[in-house]
Amino acid sequence: MELGALLFFGLLTVIVIGAAMMVILATKPVHSAIYLVLNLLGVAVLYLTLSAEFLTAVQVLIYAGAIMVLFLFVITLLNPTEGEAPDPIRNQAIIGLVLAFVFLGQVAILLLAGVLQSPFAAYPPPGPTWGDNVQAVGTVLFTTYLLPFEVISILLLVAIVGATVISRPGSRGSQ
Repeated sequence: MELGALLFFGLLTVIVIGAAMMVILATKPVHSAIYLVLNLLGVAVLYLTLSAEFLTAVQVLIYAGAIMVLFLFVITLLNPTEGEAPDPIRNQAIIGLVLAFVFLGQVAILLLAGVLQSPFAAYPPPGPTWGDNVQAVGTVLFTTYLLPFEVISILLLVAIVGATVISRPGSRGSQ
């Protein structure tokens, strides 16, 4: 393993974990959403280092793009600047940090014991090209998983129609 690749992976890991912690620790919802975008983009770069170009594109387009637009729309719709209720769980930041360090300790123990392998333990074998990767995902999606794909499509369509009906002026949900 090259030292440069290890340093890059370590730096990217620190950025992803730091952004994930800031999603939870940020006091303003918009700042939390921005840290979530940083986290999702960092995960996309991790996918790219593993030669998963299709997952990288999906991560950027769907999660960092469309889902974050939805989150910001919900944040704007809920108007978080109104008065907030008192925190029901006191000292939750301290509890969260303790649990995060316990989790990191467990991961370190598993890595040292050899149960988990580092992503850079071995160079990935020469994989398919971008076109082969997309073609393989499309083939599996539209053959093996066609029924779940269609059920999810219908479910999302029903959710969009329901949200549109509820948000119309004069309906019970918009009052």
